[in-house]
Amino acid sequence: MVRANGAVSLRELARVVQTSEVTVRRDVRALEAEGLLDRRHGGAVLPGGFSRESGFPQKSHLATAEKTAIADLAANFVEEGEAIVVGAGTTTQELARRLARVPGLTVVTNSLLVAQALAHANRVEVVMTGGTLRGSNYALVGSGAEQSLQGLRVSRAFLSGSGLTAERGLSTSNMLSASVDRALVQAAAEVVVLADHTKLGTDTMFQTVPTDVITRLVTDEPPAHDDRAATELQALADQGVQIAVAGTGAPGNAGSAGGEGSQARQQRRDVPLPGPRRGQVPGAGSALRTAAVLGEQTPGGERARVADLRRR
Repeated sequence: MVRANGAVSLRELARVVQTSEVTVRRDVRALEAEGLLDRRHGGAVLPGGFSRESGFPQKSHLATAEKTAIADLAANFVEEGEAIVVGAGTTTQELARRLARVPGLTVVTNSLLVAQALAHANRVEVVMTGGTLRGSNYALVGSGAEQSLQGLRVSRAFLSGSGLTAERGLSTSNMLSASVDRALVQAAAEVVVLADHTKLGTDTMFQTVPTDVITRLVTDEPPAHDDRAATELQALADQGVQIAVAGTGAPGNAGSAGGEGSQARQQRRDVPLPGPRRGQVPGAGSALRTAAVLGEQTPGGERARVADLRRR
């Protein structure tokens, strides 16, 4: 499966071979000892170290339920008439499908997949950067993309990446992609990172967003045995990152624009900010807040619930 897809999650392996994740984890450890694959948090990839990056076909088959739930929840942070930037990635592509129903929205992106997802949205304006097409992830990169972002100012940036740690923040395996992502961040007042639990604790070659610049992380609920992901979430929260957790629950309708019919259970967990951060009014996060901020309903019709982030 790793040779065919480039990467695979332990959860998917356990489902396919109909055994426990404990058994799968033990076998993956043995395969790594033989040099046949590299273990990554929550899964395994072909050998290659920090510089290896899976292509779009491989990434699109990983953690699909988690990405759907994350996109459903992240869409609630986008308001009518807002101007935002959306970076390249399979999770941000899922988000774009849900943004098609937000009236008056302006989306700046370097991703052909994000633009395609919004191409037929009558009330959404799509602005694409210039640049050189990078075929592995259908994104525009290079100096042309970066220069087109100069002087731009939007309310929020929604970004994904290859790994996320409390120590380095968001990172990716490709230098050109990292450079464009940094330019996207500079254009936004707030930075929202979309990353499923398999990326938590994973560190890759090029830093894109330092932890102290990340306003919010939207992720899924780590498995009960995944102490590493839970520890990383706590460390991110301790550094002032607001954590929004989406439970995958029952399978949703991942393919529908706008996420209609999704049965994903979602909840938002806000944590206190130690001081003023980018895009935030000074003092707004100085005290622990447990008030519901999402006034709207989730795409599945359920209200997002707010709770304090606590160590599992």
